[in-house]
Amino acid sequence: MPMRVRFWGVRGSFPVPGPTTMRYGGNTSCVEVRLEDPQAPRIILDAGTGLRRLGKEMMQEAFGRGAGEAHLLVTHTHWDHIQGLPFFAPLYQRGNRFHVYARQRNDTHLRAIFATQTENPYFSVPFDAAAAHVQFTELSDHAAFEIGPVRVRCTRLNHPWIAIAYRLDYEGRSLAYVTDTAPFRDILIEQQFISQPPRPGEPLPPGDAAKLAAMRQGVVALCEGADLVIYDTQFTPEEYATRPHWGHSCPEDAIEIAAEAGAHALVLFHHAPERTDSQIDALLQQHRAEVARRKLPLVLYAAAEGLELVVGAQQDVPAQVMAR
Repeated sequence: MPMRVRFWGVRGSFPVPGPTTMRYGGNTSCVEVRLEDPQAPRIILDAGTGLRRLGKEMMQEAFGRGAGEAHLLVTHTHWDHIQGLPFFAPLYQRGNRFHVYARQRNDTHLRAIFATQTENPYFSVPFDAAAAHVQFTELSDHAAFEIGPVRVRCTRLNHPWIAIAYRLDYEGRSLAYVTDTAPFRDILIEQQFISQPPRPGEPLPPGDAAKLAAMRQGVVALCEGADLVIYDTQFTPEEYATRPHWGHSCPEDAIEIAAEAGAHALVLFHHAPERTDSQIDALLQQHRAEVARRKLPLVLYAAAEGLELVVGAQQDVPAQVMAR
């Protein structure tokens, strides 16, 4: 049975509604994964502002009757990846069941992070007002577990306060979701704020270089042979050169990882909020041409709200998304 991926939010950092972002969309990260089996679990990757619209659609189904169950895999708890949760309508419907997963932190519990964002004076409805049952699971960097028939694996990413990537395997089909991460060559980003960026290309301390090499190998292994890889490509190389400490990659980095892993298709994701539809068109054209020039067996897409892809199948992107 196929695994279908639908994009509800594709931007990084903050939402950007407006005339220059209408085709690709302005909501922050949220991706839905559905299996053809109606009894199979609903899986959601990240809870950015795109989660609000997904929730409205889910309320037209079993979730509106308080009979829904879904699993939310959170890469990390930066604002743009969780800010949709307080506006997620199924959360307030008694009887619904949600399983929320994210990386374990040393300083606080996962539930406390989500509860804090709705505390007074930041929000009018406390997290405890959620009528649905919510179960939290804290993960290690290399956790592996099952969600029904779906096998899930994780690996660590190079991002402030640490993010993790996910791989979903189901009946011979595979999806890797890799956001947010910097490349693994210029700076090791851990649980600290780095105010002064290094100059890309400077030698790294041996310990940092070893950690980054292991981290990169973990990402390549997670993407190995994947039918579809969704990867953080927020920066151009020029933008990255001035902000390597922000924890984001370029399309060139994503292509390198996907090609080395032998992945079949790559989705450029977590678009910079300042990037217009036309600029994303140009970046996609540029990198499709580069992939063709290098004769890489890699299909390239750019994530857009409403875009639905069948994992493991080659498909045309809808004309309204790719209109030139």
